[in-house]
Amino acid sequence: MQQGREPAPTYLEVDRVRVWTPGGGDLLHQVSWRVHAGEHWALLGPNGAGKTTLLSLAGARRHPSSGAVRVLGQRLGGVDMRELRRSIGVVDQALRMPDELTVEAVVLTGATGSVQPLWDRYGPADRERALELLALMGCAHLAGRRVGTCSQGERGRVRIARALMPAPPLLLLDEPASGLDLAARELLLAALAELASFDPSLATVVVSHHLEDLPPHTSHALLLAAGAVVAAGPVERTLTGEAVSACFGIGVEVGRHDGRWLATMTGEPAACLAGPSRHMVS
Repeated sequence: MQQGREPAPTYLEVDRVRVWTPGGGDLLHQVSWRVHAGEHWALLGPNGAGKTTLLSLAGARRHPSSGAVRVLGQRLGGVDMRELRRSIGVVDQALRMPDELTVEAVVLTGATGSVQPLWDRYGPADRERALELLALMGCAHLAGRRVGTCSQGERGRVRIARALMPAPPLLLLDEPASGLDLAARELLLAALAELASFDPSLATVVVSHHLEDLPPHTSHALLLAAGAVVAAGPVERTLTGEAVSACFGIGVEVGRHDGRWLATMTGEPAACLAGPSRHMVS
């Protein structure tokens, strides 16, 4: 009898999670979510939806108030969070990259999680990987340039290469295309698309306000509004006009062309007819 395919490992499990602040109400309410190896998720929602809070849980940077979160098989609250974070790639737009360092040196710091290079810790394999990742991001020609002379778009791709240095199984990107012009955005999305073939087991989560900023290889989406899940699952079933309208509270039509998404307003603001759901679609 033919054996079935082994299920993909689960890299992130969020189970009925609430996050609240004293006097501030719920930031997240009964959120459940699972991310498996090789999946590429979009995390979408309006300002104040709870996207940053949910990403901080996925990045092992805060604990839930109730419910359970497991990242790479480790339950938050029962593991050294600092140690766990070394296995999670985080692309932080606020990361300070010293202007005087070369691009290659900045990428090398990802191997040690330091701001300044620790030169005695980097061997030939590290240098080879740094150059390989820069080539993957379309930045091989920048390796010897001081990062202070790079454009915003170039810096964004350098940050991704740095986050990939320790070969994390899970990569989290918080609005990587924010503030980029058209050319820089397209170069960034093309670089992200290369990741799927470079490491087929890598799972990614891209936070965005805009469907147009999603990489074409996005496989799944989670729509979040007012701290609750509106819809979650494969993009074909999740990024619909009805679900996106409910999430953002305005009537939109969603289209797709050559793997890229587009949302346009259809007229009157939409009432969130179904309201945020209290269950996860997978």
